[in-house]
This record gives sequence, C-alpha cells and structure tokens, in this order.
Amino acid sequence: MLKLVTPSLEDMWFREKLLADKETMSYNHAWGGTIQFPKEKWDGWYDKWVSNHENKRYYRYLKDETGFVGEIAYHYDSEYDGYVANVIVFSKDRGKGYGAQGLELLCQAARENGIAALYDDIAIDNTAITLFIKHGFYEEYRTEDKVVLKKDLIN
Repeated sequence: MLKLVTPSLEDMWFREKLLADKETMSYNHAWGGTIQFPKEKWDGWYDKWVSNHENKRYYRYLKDETGFVGEIAYHYDSEYDGYVANVIVFSKDRGKGYGAQGLELLCQAARENGIAALYDDIAIDNTAITLFIKHGFYEEYRTEDKVVLKKDLIN
C-alpha cells in the first residue's frame, strides 16, 4: 500500500535521482529522455510546485514500506485549459501495481481539490496509455506524436 508524502526541500534528492535514471525516464524518449534536476534548481522548483502552488500545481511522492518509489503531480496547462497528470514510478519498483495506485491517488486528490478533469499527453508508443485507459481515461485526440487522454472526475 502506498502513502502520499509531501516532500521536504531536502527530499528533492529523490526527484533528481528519478529524473536522471535512464530506465525510469525511457517513457520520455520522445521528449528527450532523462531530465537534469541539479541541486541549484531545487529551491525555485520547490517554491513553485510545493510552497506556493497557487492551486495550479499538486506534487507528492509515492512511498511504500521501503521508501520513496515515485511521484505524482498535476498542473494547469493553458493548451488544454485544464490540468495535466504526471505519474512516474522508479524503474526498480515497476511491476508492483504502483503506477495504478499512484494514478488512482492522483485522481482522488484532484477530485478533492475541485479539479473537474485530468488530461495526459502520452507518446504514441508508450505502453502507459493502456494503464490510463484501464483507470477511466479516454482518448480525447491523437497526433502522429502523442495521444491526449482525459478523465472526467466530477459528474
């Protein structure tokens, strides 16, 4: 069973490790793969996403009994005039159902925060599309590069 944790600034080491891991970030190959998140960026990022999120951003770590295993987030995106989901599970912790649990926890948090729908744009060849569809997302549209999925949270 996963718990949601609001990370401290000092916990950003895990995000740095997560984003730098090639296997974890392989899903992101269409957008450049790994992402550099050096310590000098932590303060500004943390302020925007955790301390002063302005109800436009939500960010939590996923934690099991061994420690941090991933992150979930959503943020407002004017392209969709809505909120875009993010679920990343560390590669060594995949295959344990954490992606599904994380997605459900993210949808629950968004619903509790009054978000009417979540979107995600996923590379056309990413197997995560199936996970999102299994959890109530539907295809809004697709391009040659991505599939845009949506889940209505409030009926």
